[in-house]
Amino acid sequence: MNDSFGYKTGIPYVMQLRMSFGAKGSIISSLLRGIPAIVWYGFQSWIGATALNEILKIVAGIDQQFMCFIVMQAVQIVLSFFGFKAIKWVESIISVVIMLALLYVFYILLSQHSAEIVSTWVDAEGTWGIEFFGFIMAFMGNYAAIFLSAADYSRELEPGISHGKRGLLYFCPIALAYGTVLCIGAMLASVTGISNPAKAIPMVVNNPSISVFISAFIVMGAVAVNMVANIVPPTYVTVLLTKVRYRMAVIITGVLAVCSCPWILVQDSSAMGLTYFILIYSAFLGPIVAILLIEYYILRKQEIDIATIYSSKESMPGYNKAAILAMCLGAVAAFLEVKLAWCLGFFVGGIAYYFLMKYTSLGAGFRTDI
Repeated sequence: MNDSFGYKTGIPYVMQLRMSFGAKGSIISSLLRGIPAIVWYGFQSWIGATALNEILKIVAGIDQQFMCFIVMQAVQIVLSFFGFKAIKWVESIISVVIMLALLYVFYILLSQHSAEIVSTWVDAEGTWGIEFFGFIMAFMGNYAAIFLSAADYSRELEPGISHGKRGLLYFCPIALAYGTVLCIGAMLASVTGISNPAKAIPMVVNNPSISVFISAFIVMGAVAVNMVANIVPPTYVTVLLTKVRYRMAVIITGVLAVCSCPWILVQDSSAMGLTYFILIYSAFLGPIVAILLIEYYILRKQEIDIATIYSSKESMPGYNKAAILAMCLGAVAAFLEVKLAWCLGFFVGGIAYYFLMKYTSLGAGFRTDI
C-alpha cells in the first residue's frame, strides 16, 4: 500500500515524510530509516566479501577478506552513482542463477545430510507461542525499512502497472525467494554449524569449481540487494541532511557502512544482538509506516499537490507534534513486548496518529488539503 504514493507522484521517501512529520520532523524519521539501512549495507557487503575471499582461496590461495570487503565497497559506490537502473539487467540474471544454485544446495542437503536435518528440525522441540511470533516479527523487521521507503522503489517502475500487479511484484520475491533462502540457510547452519552462507556452501558442495561459481553469484547477489535496499535510500537521507550532491552522498554512505563494523555483526556470538537490533528499530519503523498510510489514504484521500511538498518550508512547518507523539506512543507500545515490536508499533502508532490529527490541536498546522 505504501508504494502507491511514490508510484503516482514520483516523490521519494524523504519528501513523503514531510506531509506527516514536517520539514524538520522528517529529519528524525529519515534517520530512523537510514541508520538500519547503512548497517545492513555493511553486513551484506561483508557476506559478499566472504564469498569473494572464498573464490580467491580456491583459485589463487589468497586469504584477504578485509581487502575483498574494501573492493566490494568501492565497486558498489561506483555502481550506485547511476542509481537503481545501473544493475537492472544484472539483477534479473543473478536472481535466477542464485535460485538454481540454492536448489542444488537444497538437493545436496536432503540427499547427503538428511539425518542431521531431521534431528535438528523434525525432532526438535519448539513452541507456537511468543518465541515463534518473535521470529516472525524479526522477519518482518528485516523488511520493515523496505516497506517504509517503498516510494523510492515504486517511483522507478514503468507507468500503467495496476495496484494488484505491483503487489505481486513485491510479494513473490519476499515470500518465495526470501522464504527459500531462509529455509536453506537454516538447513546449512544446522548441518555445518556456520551461519555465514558464503562459508557454509563450499563445505557442503565440496567441489571447487561449483563453489567458485556459486560464490561468484553470492557476490553479485550481495551487490544487487544493497543497490535496491541499502544504498540508495540512505543516500537520499544523506542528501537531505548534508545538502551535498548525490555522488558525494553515495561515498559518505559507503564509508559509514564500513564504520558499522560488519565483521563483528556476522559472528555467531552477535546473532542475538543483531536480532534485537532488528526488533528495536522495528519499534519505530512500524509506527512511521502506519502514520504515512493514515496520512495518504485517510486524511488526504490520496490527493497530493506535488508543488506544495517541494515548496518553501512554511508549507510544511517545523515539526508535526501529532506525528512525533504518535510515533513515540507506537514505539513505547512496541517495547512492552519487543518480540512483537513491528506489529504493536504499527497499530498503536496508526490509531494514535488518526485521533491526534482529528481531535487535537497538535497537528493543526498540517490540516491542509495538499
